[in-house]
Amino acid sequence: MLHESVFRSVDLPVDARFEAWAELLRQTHAPMGLVPIPLSTADRGHHPGADYHAHQRLIPLGDVTIWPATFDPIVFRRTPKMVRQSDPETFHLSLLLQGEGAATWGRQQVAYEAQDFHVNCTSMAYEILTGTEPVTTVGIEIPRSLIALPARKADQVIGSRLSGRDGVGALLAQFLMGLAADTGPYRPADAPRLGTVVADLITALFAHIVDTEPRLTPEAHGRTLLLTVKAFIRRHLGDPDLTPAAIAAAHHISRSYLHRLFQTEGLTVATYVRDQRLRNAYRDLTDPDPVLRATPIHAIGARWGFPRAAEFSRAFRTAYGVPPSELRRGVGAGRGRVAKSGLVAK
Repeated sequence: MLHESVFRSVDLPVDARFEAWAELLRQTHAPMGLVPIPLSTADRGHHPGADYHAHQRLIPLGDVTIWPATFDPIVFRRTPKMVRQSDPETFHLSLLLQGEGAATWGRQQVAYEAQDFHVNCTSMAYEILTGTEPVTTVGIEIPRSLIALPARKADQVIGSRLSGRDGVGALLAQFLMGLAADTGPYRPADAPRLGTVVADLITALFAHIVDTEPRLTPEAHGRTLLLTVKAFIRRHLGDPDLTPAAIAAAHHISRSYLHRLFQTEGLTVATYVRDQRLRNAYRDLTDPDPVLRATPIHAIGARWGFPRAAEFSRAFRTAYGVPPSELRRGVGAGRGRVAKSGLVAK
């Protein structure tokens, strides 16, 4: 599991909660002023900073830090004087998952909603405010030096509203949400490598926005391309013609280069496709939803790229040790939790 630290305002006395949270953010990002905003849904009858609610996980990934957080409404202000006094020269990105917000740089103002990325920089003064409801975000702190673009180009992204719904933005959003949801599969030694992936994706996202070719090393380009290919595969698992040749053609690369990309992670293209299909089929077979329970097993196999029932059954049994029909019966009989905990794909 990755190292992380956790802050919960509820662990502190009521009158110390807001200032403790504010100080933590100053340490996480840069010196700034913070002002709480009254909640619209609950008038607490006293100063909005009293009984302030915030929860933050701080996950260091080498030189990059991500911090999933949920917190009450707030205003962040970083003044020109604060910039002159202390500038760690970092970019900050926030993926907004719940709530809304707006940011102002001089005369420029941008509003944000769920699945948008907000970008600011410690070298510029700004004011950021959330709506009047609690917000949930995944924040990123990344040194400017890790963005492989000319500084004047990277700075053009500040103040832009970047989407996390499609393209490279979606790749970055999915990577962050997956990492924030569960750091268990990773070891501490993986942290710097994961930070490098985050830096590559941010560079690619910034380059896309300013229409500039990123100065990525071949290794960094390969890592970014592999994430793009994996996302493409997950979107097309139901296509029985999802072959290495089709995947390579969709990304304008050779099949040999495609195979080399997966070899860097000790995988083959076919193995990755098969495992993703089987995991999705497993999920559907163990889902208690009545519609899925009533769906024939062969239809679930076909939905995830196994048009022939016998082939699906063989592949499933090889991966999980039982045929799909037996797994479904076990779930129906109340043994699903036991079966699921003991089955690991080979």
